Amino acid sequence: MKLSKDDILSALSEVYDPEIPINIVDMGLIYKVNIDDENNVEVDMTMTTRGCPMHSMMTYQAQKRLEQIKGIGKVKVNLVWDPPWTPEMISQKIKDEILKQSD
Repeated sequence: MKLSKDDILSALSEVYDPEIPINIVDMGLIYKVNIDDENNVEVDMTMTTRGCPMHSMMTYQAQKRLEQIKGIGKVKVNLVWDPPWTPEMISQKIKDEILKQSD
């Protein structure tokens, strides 16, 4: 079975930033997902700030969650800083929820 980008993002949406109750996909922390013909996956992700003390834990959690996908090959999670993360990268779904809470 060939894995899709949606399969990968769905799994990563189960990984949360420990300081903010929003998953790493909706936070806009996932920049790139590559899947080859053998279901080897490479993901580029970032953090909200370079000084984030949780970067090792979050990349580890992402790696471990992806490794649980049935049929996945090798998994590589890269921590990248370009482009720098900004709040505008948060998903529209989360932005809408935040607006509803502030009403």
